[in-house]
Amino acid sequence: MKKLISLAALLALVGAAGTTMAAGNATAGKARSAVCAGCHGVDGNSAAPNFPKLAGQDAQYIAKQLADFKSGARKDPIMTGMAAALSKKDMDDLGAYFASQKHTPGVANLNDDSLKVAETLYRGGNTKFGIPACMSCHGPAGAGIGPNYPAVSGQQAAYTAKQLTDFKSGARSNDGNVMTQIAFLLSESQIKAVSEYMAGLH
Repeated sequence: MKKLISLAALLALVGAAGTTMAAGNATAGKARSAVCAGCHGVDGNSAAPNFPKLAGQDAQYIAKQLADFKSGARKDPIMTGMAAALSKKDMDDLGAYFASQKHTPGVANLNDDSLKVAETLYRGGNTKFGIPACMSCHGPAGAGIGPNYPAVSGQQAAYTAKQLTDFKSGARSNDGNVMTQIAFLLSESQIKAVSEYMAGLH
């Protein structure tokens, strides 16, 4: 259990140390992003709960996810088709454009009991079950540590819950084993609570 917590902390430090600016062109990315607007919003602030906000996300993280959709390492029937025709430059440009946009804040829909559960998990984890604090990789305010750990602040709660559920089941495994191992230990109610909590972080 302690080993998992130490691993998450180590990976967070490695991710922070290895962060470099993506080579993308935000202007070119904006022109390329028109096709993305239907689901993710013109500026990357999706209004639909099942589509993620991309505004303010790390450029390299976005480019990697697009590459993973294209290669099949990350599976989604819509995004696989959308990424199929993208070149590496297109992915870098899209990453640069969405990273340059300001994300809109979200709202946490939690009662007092759920808020306590979520805040404890996000800020302190659960040492009894070997669950590290979410903020050790995603930051105290949910800003993330690019390029490996995405921003979660203001993210759509339904989208986050779906990703955690997919990590838990093994349906998503393109970001290594850390999230798979952590999500496996979370209950359905914990996933829902922490997803809502992150939606309200800003």
